[in-house]
Amino acid sequence: MHKRWYDFDPTVSLSVSLMRNVDEQTQLKCADFIINYAKERDVRLKSSTLNDAFNYILRRWYDKDERIAEAFEYFQASPVGIQKEISLEVISFLQYSELY
Repeated sequence: MHKRWYDFDPTVSLSVSLMRNVDEQTQLKCADFIINYAKERDVRLKSSTLNDAFNYILRRWYDKDERIAEAFEYFQASPVGIQKEISLEVISFLQYSELY
């Protein structure tokens, strides 16, 4: 049974898992990428979504930073095809960043 939005696609799930396991500076770079990528593809957030994320106790790992939380709101709001594109880019970036 899938509980989280990103568990429905193995590629998306992998990218989220990899992001979770890197340092915060790298997470922020990924967050900026996700936000920009989604915005360039006209992904829009519901106006209250981001505020709602901070109205409850931070229960998701990516809620610890507002920019990372915003990135995940864009990630989740993206159509499945764009989620997959974002995931592949994030995985590629994280693999490359580990080499250097």
